[in-house]
Amino acid sequence: MHVSSDITTLIEGQPVMAILRNMDAQRSVALASRAWDLGIDLVEVPIQSPDALPSLAAVVKAGAERGKMVGSGTIVSGEQVRQSLELGVAFTVAPGLDAEIVKLCQSAGLPHLPGVATASEIQAAVRLGCPVVKAFPASVLGTEWFKAMRGPFPAVSFVATGGIDAANAAVFLDSGAVTVAVGSALADERQLDLIADIIVRGR
Repeated sequence: MHVSSDITTLIEGQPVMAILRNMDAQRSVALASRAWDLGIDLVEVPIQSPDALPSLAAVVKAGAERGKMVGSGTIVSGEQVRQSLELGVAFTVAPGLDAEIVKLCQSAGLPHLPGVATASEIQAAVRLGCPVVKAFPASVLGTEWFKAMRGPFPAVSFVATGGIDAANAAVFLDSGAVTVAVGSALADERQLDLIADIIVRGR
């Protein structure tokens, strides 16, 4: 499967990303498949610990069979970038902004989504060539943060992550996020169906 090196292209037209954290391989694949069936094409599997690698590998394999892109998350080291590349991920996501990680991913042609929470971090991300950033933790930053940042950074796209569920996803999209990433809420599998309604309704 061809992977674009442009994160903007990857998230275009994708209002929802599913984050499958702390799940075994079987459940990860089941939830990823359910997300894809519902029209949620962006799926991320965090690998903050080595025991999450089998889950990522299983979801990447399942995604390849369906032509779906799978990313790895909580990328905070060069070793995790290497592991992600070996497993064939389509993109990487980080909780914060690390210039070394950004450059490693760029060198590998791997789209990267760095985390930000301040105007200074957004500026630094843009300077590093990241037109799309992960606003984290979104629920703490609040919807007004997104509205405020659109003024000085009209060309930057924001992915709202952290504390997002079916109850507030549409509000964050309306406040300026191009994509909402849903993680912890997926412990309740009904959230996938509720979140998918956002896509059907066009939010």
